[in-house]
Formats: sequence, C-alpha cells, structure tokens
Amino acid sequence: MTQSPQLSVIIPTYNRARPLWRTLEALARQRMPLDDVEVVVADDGSSDATREVVTSFTGRIPLRYHFQPDLGFRAGAARNEGARLAAAPVLAFLDTGILVGPDFARTHLEAHRSADLVIGYTLGYDPAAARVDWAALADELLPEQLMARLRDEPYFQDVRHAALARTKFAMDRLAAPWFFTWTANLSVKAEHFWAVGAFDEEFRGWGLEDLELGYRLVRAGARVGLSRQAWGIESTHEHDPAGKAASSLQNVHRFVTKHQHPLLELFAALYTRKIGSLEEEYWSVEEWYRELIAWTRQVGALDVRDELARASEGGPGRIAVFGSGRSAPQDWPGSCALVEFDLGALEACADGRYHRVHGVGLRTPFADRSFDLVIISSRMRGLWDTWRTQLLAEAHRIGRKVRVTFAA
Repeated sequence: MTQSPQLSVIIPTYNRARPLWRTLEALARQRMPLDDVEVVVADDGSSDATREVVTSFTGRIPLRYHFQPDLGFRAGAARNEGARLAAAPVLAFLDTGILVGPDFARTHLEAHRSADLVIGYTLGYDPAAARVDWAALADELLPEQLMARLRDEPYFQDVRHAALARTKFAMDRLAAPWFFTWTANLSVKAEHFWAVGAFDEEFRGWGLEDLELGYRLVRAGARVGLSRQAWGIESTHEHDPAGKAASSLQNVHRFVTKHQHPLLELFAALYTRKIGSLEEEYWSVEEWYRELIAWTRQVGALDVRDELARASEGGPGRIAVFGSGRSAPQDWPGSCALVEFDLGALEACADGRYHRVHGVGLRTPFADRSFDLVIISSRMRGLWDTWRTQLLAEAHRIGRKVRVTFAA
C-alpha cells in the first residue's frame, strides 16, 4: 500500500465463502484508485473456505483478515475487530454477499463531505417478502448491469424506500434517523465510531446492534446522510426467520433497557408487534412519536396529584405511576416509581426519593411484580386509544393491581 486509504470496508462473515468471493470481486472493480480503499474481512469463526477466498485476492486489493473463534453469532464483535485493523478515517460496513457498483467507495466518501454517518441503499433485501432468486442473473451480469436490469422492479427496491421518500430523503427531517442505519451498507467516520464506543458486543445473535450504534451516534450529534448512489445488491441466500425473530426480541429488550426514552418504547412496541415483518405499520415510529410530542404539548402542566392520592388510598405500598406529571403524593415510600413521557415534568419533580423513568410505560426496566399497585393517570388519556393493550399488559406485568384513573 503506497498511501493511507481513505475508506476501509469492513465485512463480517461466517461460512459464506462463495458470497464473500462475489462481494470482494465487486470491490476489486472500484473506479477510484485501489490504494485509496482497503478491505477488512472479519471472520466470525468460519470453518469453510473463507480464508482461502480472502487469500485469493492478495495483490488485487489491499486486504486485511481477522479471525475470531466461533462462540456464536457475534457480528458486532467481529465488526469491532475489523475496525481496529482499519487504517482509513471512514469505515464502511458491508454485509457478506452484497454486490456493490464500481462507484460504491467514491460515493460513500462524497456523502461524508456533509455527513458523519451515511446510509447506503441496499437493493433486493426484504426479509418479510417472498424472495425472488436472481442468483443466475448475478452470475451472468456485473452488479451495475444487474442494477440496470432490475432497478424498476418493486421487489428489488430498498425496502426502506417508501418510508424515506415521505421526507424527500432528507434525514434531518426525521426524529429517528437511526431507525434506518442498517450495517448491510453503512459508513461512519472513524472518530465518531470510536467516540461512542463502537458496537455494543453484548448484542448477540441477529439484529439491533446496528440500530443501537446509530442511536448513540445520533444522540452524540453525528450528522446523518443518505446516498442512493452508494448502492449495494443483496445476493439471495437462505434466511432463518424464526431464529432471527427469537434473537432480535432479546436484543430489542436490551436496546430499550439500555436507553430509556419514549421514542425507543414506541419503536420496541411496533418492532415486537411486527416481528419478522416490514409491513407499513413497522415504519410508523416517526408518526407515533410526533403524535406523542403533540400530546405532550397538549397535556401541558396537568397536575395529577389528587387523582394519584385517591387511587392509592388503602395503603401506599410500592406504587408505580404511568403519567406521573410534576409531582407525587408526599406520603409514598421511596420504593415507588414515576414513569413520565414529558422529560421536563419528570425533572421538575423535586422529590428525589422515587425511581424516575423517562418513558411511556410500554416497556419499563422493572421486573415482574415489582409493585403492589400500578396507577395509569389521566395524563395517559391521549395515548390510550392507540396503546391501551400494551400499556395494560406492561402494568399488569410489573404490578399486582392496576388502576386507571380516567374513564377508558
């Protein structure tokens, strides 16, 4: 390598030697000087011909290889190890089997002129739809030829396309741009990646470690961009929907527990309800969050102390409140918990004895039967029609009794 690369492409892989060969072959055809691009293959314990495939590209593209023992699905850990070997100021994460066009590297780098985190398009990927097998075409055509052949087919579009089109592809209009940060095709400035602590390696199995990284990056102020020109095509392969669903449910719980925020509760509720599916409702996080913001403004400084006092008559015990407002009755013990979606109201509660949670009540960090009573106050009225079932389910999970203070 005669100079430092501008872009490091990191590919996690596990026992997919043939798809990996296809991805490396596409990367070897980049139109920008290959000295400006390096590839790091992060092997998550393969036992097939993966190492031989990597070795076969020696001299064709600048290439590094890292192997970690097979201790289960550890894609986040593999990506982190790959990133540690990377020398470029921009890291591009790409899944094994993605077929990129000849301008993939250049267009990712161009997008970083105005962004710190860039979402690239991933064509042909929809885990919810019946798969269309174009493997034969992929054997015959170059990626750009395959793109030209199939680009207008509905099944070939990036499954996120319609949701992104609603904002005219302007990521700064989104409350949750991290919702689209899939590491099938994603790039980030290395300084930002390491500043937030890289991937959380406690995420095991399939799903969510990329969105959780995106969430931390956005919270830290990273500018999010989108490049439809930095496209990749997912080559067809077998999926395990049931296995993915099981592991992603564990990971969504870790995500929400780690970062307590109303937006994440809405995300988790929709994700759980539509697990294994990318139906229209799955993309409704933005809509529901905007409705929550509107209701927060509407409910304003509604004081619910009196109704909480009435609802807790007969002995305070351990109490949790969904929609606590700015204060709670003074005679409650310190073992009580306040769950409130309005952060300003929650912070205004002067009594520091109580466990305070910035949330809605759809997913709380409490164990089963942690409380003698859960009170759902009238501050929750504007969310009731949409989330009644989920709110009651969570209240009954953490409380022995549940009381709703308004006519439902």
